[in-house]
Amino acid sequence: MVRIVDVAKKANVSTATVSRVITNSGNVKKETIEKVMEAIQKLNYQPNILARQLRRLETKTILVIVPDITNTFFSNILRGIESVANKNGYQVLLADAHNNVERESNFLDILYQKKADGMILLTARIDQNVIGEISKEYPVVLACEYFEGSQIPTVSIDNISSARKATDHLIGLGHKRIGFISGPLGGVLGRDRLKGFQQAMAQQNLAVPPFLVQEGDFSYESGYNLMLKILTLDLPPTAVFAANDEMAIGAIKAIKSKGLRVPEDLSVIGFDDIKIASIFEPALTTIAQPTFEIGLKAMELLIKLINKDSITKNQYMLEDKLVIRDSSKELS
Repeated sequence: MVRIVDVAKKANVSTATVSRVITNSGNVKKETIEKVMEAIQKLNYQPNILARQLRRLETKTILVIVPDITNTFFSNILRGIESVANKNGYQVLLADAHNNVERESNFLDILYQKKADGMILLTARIDQNVIGEISKEYPVVLACEYFEGSQIPTVSIDNISSARKATDHLIGLGHKRIGFISGPLGGVLGRDRLKGFQQAMAQQNLAVPPFLVQEGDFSYESGYNLMLKILTLDLPPTAVFAANDEMAIGAIKAIKSKGLRVPEDLSVIGFDDIKIASIFEPALTTIAQPTFEIGLKAMELLIKLINKDSITKNQYMLEDKLVIRDSSKELS
């Protein structure tokens, strides 16, 4: 099936430009229109006729793209989104990207075909320029993840300072040799949380050998496997900071599988404060994100964009909190 992105690529223009040509809206140069029409004919692209007819009408539906619906972190954010959406008469269309950038991009056709009035992205792996172009044509809000320097309305926490706070907690307990299991370093969350960890260590003049930093993918499995790898070191760390709770829980299971105890032999700290963090054994020390409030604020912003109301600022930084539980203790 030929998609609007294929037409844009063929004509060497943005998807937003193709959309303007199809819907006959906005100022598009004659030669650009000709290029787009030629690409449409060559590819035999069939635009959604209903979408063209409803170009100026509301669907009362919003699109939410989630990187991985199996990650329980997103459940409370979705509740926040839905609570505001329902009060304002909107339905939420949920799109699970399965951590696949191409799949994420394919969901954008829902906006192009006007099957939704706006979009909330809980992921920021699609090309920033593509999202920037889309946001000029359609209401778009980013939540949790973000693009550096972007003017797209964004709701998140300060991941650098949060990771610094988590690391400072371990250092304050007397730990000097601390391992770090990061998220994907191709994404902003992975980079920022690593940066916060490194800053906290540097401020105390503590070394971070490269082999103590392992790149995970935010999954339980990566936390488990990378922790096993860290435990093979001749001099393993006395504490480990995992960049999300699922990896932290995986790390604890790996530690226990080797006959070691948490926190007696190794302290572990996570990030997010998902529901299982408080009931896992040992209960997990972690950074709590205001997930419901993130979803709520993101949907409020999206409705303002849909209604063309003014927004006072583009970046909203909500407060996180260090929650100290049983998985971390003072180094004896």
